[in-house]
Amino acid sequence: MSLAPRQLPASRKLVLASAQDRRAIENSAIEHLVRFIDPGVPDITLFRNTFPLLAIAFSNETEAALKTTLASIRRLKTIPEISLLRLDQGNSERDFALIQALLSGGVGQLASFSASIASELTLLRREREALLENYRALEDAFQAKNWEPLTEAFAHDPYVDPKDEGIGQLLSKSFIDQLLPVSSHGVAGIALHMNFVPKSAGELCVTLSYVESDETIMEWIVDYKNLVAEWNYFSLSRACGGSAQTLRLRVSTSGSETIGLSLGYPIASERYTIRSETEHPDLDMRPLAFRVYTGVPGVAPVLTPNMIAPTDVSDAPRIQNYHLPVDLLKQTADVSVRTVIPDFETVNFLEHENALMCHPVPGGITAGAISGALEAGTVSVSVSAIIDHPEGRPAAVSILLAPANEDPRPRVEEAGRSGSNSPSSVFSGWRKVGPGNPVNINIQLDEPLPGPMNLVVLSGAIGDSVDFSWLKISDFRIAKQAVSLAGRGKTHVQQ
Repeated sequence: MSLAPRQLPASRKLVLASAQDRRAIENSAIEHLVRFIDPGVPDITLFRNTFPLLAIAFSNETEAALKTTLASIRRLKTIPEISLLRLDQGNSERDFALIQALLSGGVGQLASFSASIASELTLLRREREALLENYRALEDAFQAKNWEPLTEAFAHDPYVDPKDEGIGQLLSKSFIDQLLPVSSHGVAGIALHMNFVPKSAGELCVTLSYVESDETIMEWIVDYKNLVAEWNYFSLSRACGGSAQTLRLRVSTSGSETIGLSLGYPIASERYTIRSETEHPDLDMRPLAFRVYTGVPGVAPVLTPNMIAPTDVSDAPRIQNYHLPVDLLKQTADVSVRTVIPDFETVNFLEHENALMCHPVPGGITAGAISGALEAGTVSVSVSAIIDHPEGRPAAVSILLAPANEDPRPRVEEAGRSGSNSPSSVFSGWRKVGPGNPVNINIQLDEPLPGPMNLVVLSGAIGDSVDFSWLKISDFRIAKQAVSLAGRGKTHVQQ
């Protein structure tokens, strides 16, 4: 019985072997599956059309050479562990037949499938990088136009009339409606003012809908414990888009105690006064005390203090992108590790550029630690670096993450050792930067940070000279998961 089923395409290599063993493998049943490696050269180009599952050797010398290559592949952590088989030339034909039968069967098909997934993943990563760059360009365009991400479009301030009875009892038995005197286009959230919030259990129900179609846009069901006796911000998951329509706000409550929902100053237009199916003396020509906020249509609004997420959005996390605050950059601490202390300042904050200067020096690593820069939930960090002098010498630059409660100097020293250039989940790897074009350095995390961490920027000298090597690091961008806690209108507070 033959052990040789159909052959896999010759373009897919599944076996690694040393070029010194080429003569023993030529014209064999597995020759079309073998990628030959030059001795002692762990060349990354071998992965082109290659998904190695097995390595074979016929001598101690070729076995040692392959072990070196496999060790370099293992550090990349992109493919499964590769087994190394030592074969005897006297039984090579039988061994070749067994290997060919194994790899041309289910294992080979699985390898082909895995290789296809790996190729598609690479394409997806490239598309993701292009998408992030497009978002970055769009954000830069917004900043260049001085467009605010969230602006107040209308406001009715709270007003207390001495004759007011309060509409708390009305809210617990019925509801009130308030038409908003703004177009729906771009509306990203509203704010309601409370003059009193009970400590007992209860809920406030707020519904935003279109008048023309009676379609509900968003609903917020909020526990009293998540409200404050001031302005409370109710955020839409995305700013309203489409054609301009009229918006209606409906408010009601439930609970043993009444809530102090504030009213505004009396107005002349009856259309924009609050209405209810139940008569009440305080409803006479009075609107609610409310504010309306607008943003970019179809885009999720930024977070604000006491922001309340809608109850009809999913629990899936959305990504919040922001720049590091200037106050944090100003507090950058010098945590350099070097043998000679220079007579000039190497880490300092550039006041008018919102950037850090991190001047490299020979014989060590210049580093600045931004304490508490990264909050829990952070998924990526990105910075831009350039030598800010036309005659500046090139330097090496990187960033790393350090625990908030530890001295970052041991990690800085480890990053400066030779052979530590491989990027990781907490280290970007070293990049060369010169005076020509800025380079982007980033860290992408597989999982969101469970707690706060420090961000450390590092620079090192490439040659003997660091003349005019004014390394400027700016554009500190953070991406963080902002989880919408649906169901009970929980708040998200951004300091």
